[in-house]
Amino acid sequence: MAIESTMLALGTPAPPFTLPEPATGATVGRDELTGPALVVTFICNHCPYVQHVAAGLAELGRDLAGRGVAMVGISSNDVATYPQDGPEKMAAEADRHGWTFPYLYDETQDVARAFSAACTPDTFVFDGERRLVYRGQLDDSRPGNGKPVTAADVRAAVDAVLAGRAVDPDQRPSIGCGIKWR
Repeated sequence: MAIESTMLALGTPAPPFTLPEPATGATVGRDELTGPALVVTFICNHCPYVQHVAAGLAELGRDLAGRGVAMVGISSNDVATYPQDGPEKMAAEADRHGWTFPYLYDETQDVARAFSAACTPDTFVFDGERRLVYRGQLDDSRPGNGKPVTAADVRAAVDAVLAGRAVDPDQRPSIGCGIKWR
């Protein structure tokens, strides 16, 4: 069943987090992710909505890094019920899709709750002050609708931040698999 984003209030400060990155064994925290903007996307290994946008996420991550913008993916699913989303499989999934951004494991699900994340993918853009300026869909592509994955909505928000412009407040929720809560 598809779930929509909860649409956290614009202006909300980026919740602090420090999470393990299974691919490297390191931990990555919000405050280490520097730059004029921060993109946080809640994803997982098995969701067909994430699989649909996986190549677009890889391209977005590379493009943003080239512009000095930090991006991070976070998996918060309950791995007791969905072992395919566990940390031992996350590194392989990131490698398979060419994700160059850190892909972090939220075992306690506390970070997903702090962000009010509801589905995968669920994406948040914060400005240089780490205030929420965008939340919702990457773009209007969905599995089966024939529209290309461009991450246009997230790109427009980042472009506005980088240009010092206000981000368009007309934002559409993401749609995807519900986060698998314990």
